[in-house]
Amino acid sequence: MSIARFYPIVDSAAWVARLAPAGARLIQLRIKDRDEAAILAEVRAALAAAAAAGAQLVVNDHWRAAIEAGADFVHLGQEDLDGADVAAIRARGIRLGVSTHDHAELDRALGTDPDYVALGPIYPTTLKVMRFGPQGLERIGEWRRLVGRRPLVAIGGITLERGPLCLAAGADCVSVVSDVTGHADPEARTRAWVATVEQAGP
Repeated sequence: MSIARFYPIVDSAAWVARLAPAGARLIQLRIKDRDEAAILAEVRAALAAAAAAGAQLVVNDHWRAAIEAGADFVHLGQEDLDGADVAAIRARGIRLGVSTHDHAELDRALGTDPDYVALGPIYPTTLKVMRFGPQGLERIGEWRRLVGRRPLVAIGGITLERGPLCLAAGADCVSVVSDVTGHADPEARTRAWVATVEQAGP
């Protein structure tokens, strides 16, 4: 499968409604600390906002809500894999992305036959406490060889200036959080990202 080269992560449908019209074609909804009913409502609203702008939504972790809402993409971290029913996800035709940080996690991820593999953090990040240090650009090249033809997503500490370096190192897609949502003008930053990854070439 092919994958959009720019992949912002947001925590609400309102963010999807802002970034999708600005050109983001693949957006992850990552919601924490909400009850199941609120999560389902947010997933449904985000799916509608993405569809209205011709974008695709990836639901992080909440695979049951993704199935119920009719999402076509789920992303699971390694901890999420522990409780996820991958067979049920696949039975509904939902595509799957999985996070990895080391070789053991990559082996586990590949065992699910994922539609893409994410690697991170590429650079130091302050977004959350990580058990793993920065992977660096060389690790992208290594993962590129190991994942085969599956799309490879780079994430963690990536800025607009660093994005093309990740793509040149072998990533198919660059995922960002604070570089967009923490920007003074997130819509303008999204447009700049779309233009930058298009200019980066294959």
